[in-house]
Amino acid sequence: MNNDSGRGFTIVELLIVIVVIAVLATIVIIAYNGITNQAYQNRASQELGAITKAIQLFETNNGRYPVDVQRGIPAEITPYLNGSAENWPDGPWPSSVYDYDYFTGSDGRPVVQMSVRFCPLNADISQCRFPSESWAAGFGVDSSAYWCLSGVCRAHASQPDTYPGYCINCRET
Repeated sequence: MNNDSGRGFTIVELLIVIVVIAVLATIVIIAYNGITNQAYQNRASQELGAITKAIQLFETNNGRYPVDVQRGIPAEITPYLNGSAENWPDGPWPSSVYDYDYFTGSDGRPVVQMSVRFCPLNADISQCRFPSESWAAGFGVDSSAYWCLSGVCRAHASQPDTYPGYCINCRET
């Protein structure tokens, strides 16, 4: 009589289990990345929307937009943010920052926008951390995701309108 009570798994059985676990892990990782990317996008929309509402209230009360700031949120809108501009969070994507932009557009008229920058100031491309989204493909050092308040918005004031960038609210307007 053959006693199989001490028999272990065969190599084929172990390989099948490993393959099934690898497939399930891949599905979980892909789903997680999609959820994470959507969370970054949702946070950007919510926070940029709140900041731009504060800027619009400032403009309504003062008859002008805040002056441009170098990488940050204008201190002038602090009373409209329910807090301090200095304590406002960094941008939604890892290593990103908010940047208020007020400049003359390609049509000669003022541009007012809030941007999310993915590169440190005066950085080279190796220091940038772009989102893993299709809209960020081809981004350069001056690229941004931005919320357009007024004018012909673009990725960066120093770049042409065609420079790679992503307008978050353009599909809504």
